[in-house]
Amino acid sequence: MSSRKRHRARAEAEHAAKLLAHKRIRTRRLWVAAGVVAVLAIFVAVVLMNRPPDGSAANRGRASPPTVAPGRTTPPPWPVPADASAAAAAAGLPMLGEEGNALHFHAHLDIFVNGTPLQVPAEIGVDHARRKISPLHSHDLTGVIHIESAERDATFTLEQFFTEWQVSLGADHIGGLRADDAHQFKVFVNGTLRAGNPGEIVLAAHDQISIVYGAEPPSIPSSYQWTNGL
Repeated sequence: MSSRKRHRARAEAEHAAKLLAHKRIRTRRLWVAAGVVAVLAIFVAVVLMNRPPDGSAANRGRASPPTVAPGRTTPPPWPVPADASAAAAAAGLPMLGEEGNALHFHAHLDIFVNGTPLQVPAEIGVDHARRKISPLHSHDLTGVIHIESAERDATFTLEQFFTEWQVSLGADHIGGLRADDAHQFKVFVNGTLRAGNPGEIVLAAHDQISIVYGAEPPSIPSSYQWTNGL
């Protein structure tokens, strides 16, 4: 074989070897990429399988309350529910063995129907039979809402209070009292008209909440006269 032919044969052999090496590298990269995709798919599947469902302990903080607080759609009066623990559970509230002290404040609720005050019942959220109490409750007939939670960073809404009272509350009604051409429905917080869904109101210390159906009272209270260290 001439030197020229040997040189060509050697060059072709080297070229074939390079092509084979590149092919092996590409194949190896494809296998690595496929392995990464498989690992990511398994990771996503595991995360989805272990994600807690809505309403679980990991999702206790509700982003927003429902449009309507579930409950009675009948005219007043609305007494306390027969089963306070079940009503609190419907509101997503725990029942405690005693009043919590990590978070402790009070708000006040007035309800006016055609200018006349409507009494808020005592012992909403209190289960005497089981000796349990909700962190959101009432003690007497003054309309004072007690917030006494074992969780310092907890938040509570008007929707939760009405749900455990089992009285429906929405943007246009309270119980069976619904706004129409002859009856207005308004909600005030500290004397200021609050638009939208009243259930979304987050309770804060010494808030004065006034719900007005029908004719307004002579004046809308902007505050409450707090006594007894409340």
